[in-house]
Amino acid sequence: MNLVGISINHKTSPLELREALHLNHDEIVTFIPRLKESLFSEGVVISTCNRTEIFGFPKINEFNLSPIINELIQFKPVNGIQQEHFLKFFSCGAVRHIFSVASGIDSMIIGDSQILGQVKESFEISEDLDFAGTALRKIFDTAIKTGKRAIKETKIGEGAVTVSYAAVQVVEKIFSNLDKKSALVIGSGETGELAAVNLRDKNIGKLAVSNRTMERAEKLAEKVHGEIVPFQFLKEQLHNFDIIISATSSDNYIISFENIRSALKRRKNSPVVLMDIAVPRDIDPDVKKIENVFYHDMDSLKIIVDQNLQKRKDQVPLVQKIIIDEMIGFYGWLNTLDVVPTIKTMRSFFEEIRNDELEKIKNKVSKEDFLKIEDMTRRMMGRILHNPTVKLREFAETGANIKEVAAHTMILKELFNLGEVPLNGNEFNEDEHKEDRVNEKE
Repeated sequence: MNLVGISINHKTSPLELREALHLNHDEIVTFIPRLKESLFSEGVVISTCNRTEIFGFPKINEFNLSPIINELIQFKPVNGIQQEHFLKFFSCGAVRHIFSVASGIDSMIIGDSQILGQVKESFEISEDLDFAGTALRKIFDTAIKTGKRAIKETKIGEGAVTVSYAAVQVVEKIFSNLDKKSALVIGSGETGELAAVNLRDKNIGKLAVSNRTMERAEKLAEKVHGEIVPFQFLKEQLHNFDIIISATSSDNYIISFENIRSALKRRKNSPVVLMDIAVPRDIDPDVKKIENVFYHDMDSLKIIVDQNLQKRKDQVPLVQKIIIDEMIGFYGWLNTLDVVPTIKTMRSFFEEIRNDELEKIKNKVSKEDFLKIEDMTRRMMGRILHNPTVKLREFAETGANIKEVAAHTMILKELFNLGEVPLNGNEFNEDEHKEDRVNEKE
């Protein structure tokens, strides 16, 4: 199988290059016809925040991967990009890489839950553009199955591995019913947005956002279906929230010890959780001295993240076993693509012999006897061909080395001259098989 591919990702290049080569949906739709015209008979383009990858079946057997890289760079010019920034994959290595990406073990964050959906969406684009054939469809069906098995059968996706998600998970341990709690997220940057989205996904009862720039606050509030607390009124509103997550870029504390103590009095000392995930910190760390205040900052949350990352890394060997298992199944299927035509040709070859011999005695025996002979020879051929058919198919389906399967089918073809003997009974050479019939009579 001549599947090939290239990848520029977090392992091979800095962020600025990955960002410059990122292809959105519309760009992929525009780019695929160029690949289809000059390079691939079928293929797929995967582009996420941390990788851009192209895989496909070349139109020519002898194929240099440089034209793929050149086509990509011509489509989206990037200064400073080099061939060395790309990984190159061939055949089995390409399949394994796709399975690794889909299962999350090749992600910047091991076990990334979003990548499986992104792989699936990428393949759907190829299907929509008639750029995916039987082989590619089987590869990506198996890749998606691999990703689902990794999630279901291992703990590769468990545990918070970002401080935003870790903050929310800690909150869950403190408050068991988030649907009855209120939360305020301060800061609408990437970290604050992730925290807000995670709270929304946990069905928080009430969610509000606050940001110095009102436009950004409005955008995030719309995304998470939350309310807005104007930044200038932030301190006066703190007592209304059970959970406060702060993630701004301020150089100084925006929430002081006195602000929290005052809020606790107005809450009648009802517990409050403070998550400071800003660097430098937004909340005076002395607030942890106040009774009924549960305070965490980046240092304590990073301990949780590091522990969870290690747990995920420990799951990688289990995921790799799943990948190997699915690769065996895939190559078993691939092997049968060559075996099945050989089996059909073999059975057709013997059926032609049977029909030729039956035709010779058709007018020499009674109709009743002919039907008996016809039935007998059909059963006999079935029994003769049963074992080689079953064994050859089993050998292919076990995922044996494709060269070994090819060798077995080649031997079979050579033994019976299947590649050259015509299957038309009128062209059957009787003289070549005269000795066989004499031996059969004896």
